[in-house]
Amino acid sequence: MHKGRLEAFSDGVIAIIITIMILELKIPEEGELAALIPLIPKFLSYVFSFVFIGIYWNNHHHVLQAVKQVNGAILWANLNLLFWLSMVPFVTGWMGENNFSTIPVAVYGVVLLLSGLSFFILVRALIAHHGADSVIARVLGEDKKGMFASLIYAVAIPLAFVSAWIAVAMYVAVSIMYLVPDKRLEKKLAE
Repeated sequence: MHKGRLEAFSDGVIAIIITIMILELKIPEEGELAALIPLIPKFLSYVFSFVFIGIYWNNHHHVLQAVKQVNGAILWANLNLLFWLSMVPFVTGWMGENNFSTIPVAVYGVVLLLSGLSFFILVRALIAHHGADSVIARVLGEDKKGMFASLIYAVAIPLAFVSAWIAVAMYVAVSIMYLVPDKRLEKKLAE
């Protein structure tokens, strides 16, 4: 199967996810700057989640540039990833609405962890379909960065019960790790 429909569907779902997140930010009725102060936790959770979704969109785009076709296993792995990403607006709103309290921050971390594991599964499905000598296998075969990110999430989730802000800081650290795109894939594709 051609990968075009998978890319188009995924782009559409990700666009809807971002749209749903921004709709959670309610416009204040007052025209004063002070009316924005209660929105700060919601806005911060939105910004963080926007960056998180943006990182996944960017990485998804780059990974799919390295593949020629998809199969049923890849379609299901992609749907699994989109499912967990579609949970981001809910946990984003919950976390922002409750001023980054313990349970919402921990559940947010669970969604981050499961999104990361789902991306790992998608990459494994792509490698299985395209072979061990494919570009994607050579570049992303050993995903040390992804394993390290999953470890950070797994540690941060229980830490949320000690300090929600430490957990949030760890989630932000993972995002910072991924803000700089991996140039290995682009270099291999340019060869």
